[in-house]
Amino acid sequence: MLVLRDVQKTDLPGLKRLAAVLNTVNLPNNEETLSAIVDTSVKSFAGKVKNPFEREYLFVLEDVRNSLIIGTSMIIAQHGTYEAPHIYYEVSEREHYSASLSRHLRHKVLSIAYNYEGPTEVGGLVVDPPYRATPDKPGKQLSYGRFLFIAMHRRLFRPRVLAELLPPLLPDGRSLLWEACGKKFTGLTYQEADRLSRQNKEFIKELFPASDIYASLFPTRVQKVLGEVGPQTRGVQRMLERIGFKYMERIDPFDGGPHFEADTADISLVRKYRTLKVADGDFDLQGDDVLVAVESDAGRNRFRAVRCQARLENTQAFLPARAKEVLDVQAGAKVSVIPFE
Repeated sequence: MLVLRDVQKTDLPGLKRLAAVLNTVNLPNNEETLSAIVDTSVKSFAGKVKNPFEREYLFVLEDVRNSLIIGTSMIIAQHGTYEAPHIYYEVSEREHYSASLSRHLRHKVLSIAYNYEGPTEVGGLVVDPPYRATPDKPGKQLSYGRFLFIAMHRRLFRPRVLAELLPPLLPDGRSLLWEACGKKFTGLTYQEADRLSRQNKEFIKELFPASDIYASLFPTRVQKVLGEVGPQTRGVQRMLERIGFKYMERIDPFDGGPHFEADTADISLVRKYRTLKVADGDFDLQGDDVLVAVESDAGRNRFRAVRCQARLENTQAFLPARAKEVLDVQAGAKVSVIPFE
């Protein structure tokens, strides 16, 4: 069984192992960056970051059979503040017509924009390659767990949720859009800029062109990736669309990845969220496929969730013995549930 839980400082070696394998923008292979992410998350789950909209939560998925961290996902309570705005390109179309040439042309235009009271963002989803496409569906657990947590704590999050998806990247991890645009204006590599932007947005505002950019000026292969989803992220796109997200005609200014958004109240998983009490006795037959979570105000883990078959009746949840063991719950305990559709 896989358990989804809040990250602990003792998880850093496991995160470093995973980052060394993947080294993605979602999980950079940099110990200092990882340590800072973990520290912020631990304080956020404990409520030690006083402003709830400054909190950032990192979830890890652990294979309890071998105590191995096999994936991560994140929630950023608010992406976009006065100190660090949410920056993106708005994608629009401009039409030009010349009567003397009888020539009508359409151009894709990128306009830089800023959001200072941004939405909640879900991101940081990575899965260890050997565990991908397995019956346990670890990527889906990592993704759904974030919406379960948001449903449990609506007041801590914004009324809209953003998901930034990765576009196709070059085999060495570089971004075609960054090579054609961002690198020329900053002198930084894609990885350097991404790492720097986690703490510093000022260089984007000062160095990026403020005027509109006609994408027609880019090479054809760069134009093709604007707003496109990379092959390894298409499953995430389908999942997001299934639960209520839509492409907003906005892209990441670094790599051109599309931005999907939804009203928090309209996300199907949030609407179907329920709180129940654990029923007496074990349930080990075929039932509803669900994600079940429990919280604690103290102890090593503040949040734990597992996927299991359960029977849900009125205000009670009949859970398998193994699920109750992993969640460390007894009859009468409060649990939070969403369908694992």
